[in-house]
Amino acid sequence: MFDHAYTNYMEHAYPADELMPLTCRGRVRGQEPSRGDVDDALGKFSLTLIDTLDTLVVLNKTKEFEEAVKKVIKDVNLDNDIVVSVFETNIRVLGGLLGGHSVAIMLKEKGEYMQWYSGELLHMAKELGYKLLPAFNTTSGLPYPRVNLKFGVRHPEARTGTETDTCTACAGTLILEFAALSRFTGTSIFEEYARKALDFIWEKRQRSSNLVGVTINIHTGDWVRKDSGVGAGIDSYYEYLLKAYVLLGDDSFLERFNTHYDAIMRYISQPPLLLDVHIHKPMLNARTWMDSLLAFFPGLQVLKGDIRPAIETHEMLYQVIKKHNFLPEAFTTDFRVHWAQHPLRPEFAESTYFLYKATGDPYYLEVGKTLIENLNKYARVPCGFAAMKDVRTGSHEDRMDSFFLAEMFKYLYLLFADKEDMIFDIEDYIFTTEAHLLPLWLSTTNQTISKKNTTTEYTELDDSNFDWTCPNTQILFPNDPMFAQSIREPLKNVVDKSCPRGISRAEESLGSGPKPPLRARDFMASNPEHLEILKKMGVSLIHLKDGRVQLVQHAVQAASSLDAEDGLRFMQEMIELSSQQQKEQQLPPRAVQIVSHPFFGRVVLTAGPAQFGMDLSKHKAGTRGFVATIKPYNGCSEITNPEAVKEKIALMQRGQCMFAEKARNIQKAGAIGGIVIDDNEGSSSDTAPLFQMAGDGKNTDDITIPMLFLFNKEGNIILDAIREYEAVEVLLSDKAKDRDLEMDNMDQNLSENDSHKQSSEETTSASQDVGLASEEPEGEENSDVTQPDPLSPAHADSDSVSISNQDSYIPENEASTQEPECAQVDNQAQEQKTETESDSKANWDNKVQPMESILADWNEDIEAFEMMEKDEL
Repeated sequence: MFDHAYTNYMEHAYPADELMPLTCRGRVRGQEPSRGDVDDALGKFSLTLIDTLDTLVVLNKTKEFEEAVKKVIKDVNLDNDIVVSVFETNIRVLGGLLGGHSVAIMLKEKGEYMQWYSGELLHMAKELGYKLLPAFNTTSGLPYPRVNLKFGVRHPEARTGTETDTCTACAGTLILEFAALSRFTGTSIFEEYARKALDFIWEKRQRSSNLVGVTINIHTGDWVRKDSGVGAGIDSYYEYLLKAYVLLGDDSFLERFNTHYDAIMRYISQPPLLLDVHIHKPMLNARTWMDSLLAFFPGLQVLKGDIRPAIETHEMLYQVIKKHNFLPEAFTTDFRVHWAQHPLRPEFAESTYFLYKATGDPYYLEVGKTLIENLNKYARVPCGFAAMKDVRTGSHEDRMDSFFLAEMFKYLYLLFADKEDMIFDIEDYIFTTEAHLLPLWLSTTNQTISKKNTTTEYTELDDSNFDWTCPNTQILFPNDPMFAQSIREPLKNVVDKSCPRGISRAEESLGSGPKPPLRARDFMASNPEHLEILKKMGVSLIHLKDGRVQLVQHAVQAASSLDAEDGLRFMQEMIELSSQQQKEQQLPPRAVQIVSHPFFGRVVLTAGPAQFGMDLSKHKAGTRGFVATIKPYNGCSEITNPEAVKEKIALMQRGQCMFAEKARNIQKAGAIGGIVIDDNEGSSSDTAPLFQMAGDGKNTDDITIPMLFLFNKEGNIILDAIREYEAVEVLLSDKAKDRDLEMDNMDQNLSENDSHKQSSEETTSASQDVGLASEEPEGEENSDVTQPDPLSPAHADSDSVSISNQDSYIPENEASTQEPECAQVDNQAQEQKTETESDSKANWDNKVQPMESILADWNEDIEAFEMMEKDEL
């Protein structure tokens, strides 16, 4: 299996960083579509080959290792103008070079291979270490998350250094590699920097719970994400505290680990589950799902000597794997798939190896056999092994990460290897988080760091925390070889009991046969079958007057207690997805400014943006033009008055078709922009949350004009202006523009010529949270839902889904999880100023009275809204 993966990488991908196994080519950063943060591991330094070096020796492929080292020395360039992750580069590249150096000097000592080797890999590691050091140029000592290999962080050409946050694991998973580099080279600066980062995190732990959060501000040390677990974002921080003690012999690391471990077992461990909690309220769970990275934790518990919970959690994970063939990236507490991807992660294999070493139980060989069979059956492709895009469908992703070769085959080979299969003693080394080998003799080499214990000065430790730190199977299981089995047995059916069938009970009761359970992201309010399923689960759907849809669960109305559980899960998913959408999809509001006589830019209407068409934030001048009402007014078919619309900004009514369809129709008619006006009478941005107009699920690159949305009250201001003045010119922009000199001059002339008709209008600017509208409603009776992208939740017809459950009503702003950011609200409050130009005698003539009345009402509402926001703050 290793040969199949390694040979295909060398033949089809090298010197690229990774193999793309479906298309049989290398992944080169910048030549493939960006995958976001995932690509930060790629630095054009033949990542997979470096990451695989010590695996070759573990698998007794010494000739291939020698060739690979020569290739790395000859071909790899570490001085590329590219921004990489400090964390990934440290564990994969620096760790890979140090692991390669460790086994190279071991082979050289044996006298058969690598006789020519003179520390070239160590020289490269030192060069890379110096390239990572600029990231530590912060007051806290926590490193920036990214660094430019050529220009560092602060250099004008670095294209990084603006970040403020990093994950705890990112800053706390450096000590093994950096200390090893210092011990190998005698240069202490690397270990000093890594220790300083660890010290800072320890200082910033939450003192009452002794837990750490997921992300931290690298400048202030404030916790940004205050949830805490043992999975993604924190995992290897805990691992490196314990392993730093093993490798470096510094008691303070062990004491810190034991302090954290006690908190983990007190709050996060809910056997067999490991659930995230809030660091300030550790008795409160932060989420209802677990991520696959926590699969490393049973292996760490073995190293700690706490075998029972390791066996329990490992068995639970194995049951999930038996159900889905692989461990999904995330799964719920009732063991349903939450995120369906699986990038061939090795953490479960790692824990399986450690548990076998600790217990000697052949059961874990059977577990390893299952992993191997599933990899060959489901992931093996002609050009390597492909990651799973969806464990439920078995679909592949064109991806084979370097850690697959660095870790997976290493742990699986070691699981089955007898002592005679190894050419060296693996017990002389410790594994980094990337499974690279660092020799234990480093603990007595080049000790340039003083071991002042800064931990116990303010920490009360329970002596029992130090029991079984270095486990010995002879002592742990003296007379009971069935010990591990007795712990596993109660968990054999834990997954099936929680999820006995892979179908929704409601769907089964409908007689529709086996189907995946209804997920919040798939829900459509217009689908009769979905509505029937909701009814079975005790969830009722209410159409609100403003066009939104509210979901309410009454558990007592569910068809059964199991259906009520399904309903509760559905509601939790909907809340979580809505929250995720708010955080990830939010766009700021836009402005519609009336610039023609007699407004001259003083009236600014808050408008909702669109996810398609011209991005007004990138076109600072905005789009200016006269407005025209289209026919038909809903804009859902070909425009019949194109001569009136050409080179103008089209006004249309919301409803009866998708926003994108309206945009295409007016663009075809020659419009330079569009404003959609809400058809819900009386709706206003003062009282209702704005939302962004989503596309129709298709490619919307053909739409090039700007599109904005106005609620009914704001839209009527423009419509009234058209009735009064006929020619009305507006400016569509990302924010209101100052009136220019021409406007001021016109205003002055008007003031001189007609002083008794001074304007009492006010410049008002208000903004609220922006939700997401996916589809246009056909009216209040029928509300469609669509999902513009995988991260967006199902959105009822227009703005958002308001949710409540357990017979209780959640306020709409809370249920939609639209939480205004304090800084943003504060700025908005400052912007909401009004300019009033009037005197006690001046007034518009009678025919302008409706406009003045509307503006007066609007201003009162704005003031009330400002007070509400101050109260919230």
